[in-house]
Amino acid sequence: MADRRLQVFHAVAKNLSFTRAADALFMTQPAVTFQIKQLEEQYGTRLFERRHGSISLTPAGELVLSYAQRILALSDEMETRLGEMTGEMRGPLLVGASTTIAEFMLPRILGEFNALYPQVRARLIVANSESIEGRVAEHSLDVGLIEAPAKISGLHSQICCTDELQVICTPDYPLAGMSSVTPKALVDYEFISREPGSGTREITDAYFRAHQVAPENLKTQMELGSPEALKGVVSTGLGFAIVSRAVVDKEIRLGALVAISLKPPLKRSLYLVYPEDRFQSRLTATFIEFTQRKLKELAS
Repeated sequence: MADRRLQVFHAVAKNLSFTRAADALFMTQPAVTFQIKQLEEQYGTRLFERRHGSISLTPAGELVLSYAQRILALSDEMETRLGEMTGEMRGPLLVGASTTIAEFMLPRILGEFNALYPQVRARLIVANSESIEGRVAEHSLDVGLIEAPAKISGLHSQICCTDELQVICTPDYPLAGMSSVTPKALVDYEFISREPGSGTREITDAYFRAHQVAPENLKTQMELGSPEALKGVVSTGLGFAIVSRAVVDKEIRLGALVAISLKPPLKRSLYLVYPEDRFQSRLTATFIEFTQRKLKELAS
């Protein structure tokens, strides 16, 4: 088990916030501050610059962070390997997922995995695909599930299932009566987009370009950071959005939104990503195989 102070330091360094680190660690802020103070006293140097309500790492803090990431990763690896030697599937499992996958696909998968392996401590980190890829590359996550192939060298991308994206709007929006719609036809309507860095944004931009529509020519009204935010704005009648089919099943059943197929269809692969150069435990390998199987079942 790694030094608790190092775990606390890592959380503060990654969040650049004592408050957010305390929330993530289920600690009080004074307790987090005390642990950092102890670590600074031990090494005789400041690890954080504190000014104007914000913090940043000092050069010493940057050095400690580089070692902390490796030490904590080795500690987790040791615990997992010991579990394997005793025949148990146990230990921490750090999973990152893009917003769409995390909100609409992973909860059931993680619940079923935990039921099978109750000694596993799974933790889910949610961010856009670009952020998850970066965290897997820096070894602060064991595995990531994202909406586009990894771009960072040293990461392995493995297709786990196929997902279809559709246009959504309110039942009284002008597009609502169409059975399908082409990319060029969408130029005339108000667009509610995902933010840059999102896997959905990347795939939709590429789709429009492939069909001779420049994304900057769309009537983009706003860029939002989650599927829930997109649905909320679209439900006001302001415009249309393009989302995964899995995102709007409930709203379509209730009649709050309608889904319109794109012509030609817009399909994408969802990817599991993990470091090529890092020890892959039996736990991680088992989770990857389990997730692939369950995602394919959900997509079918």
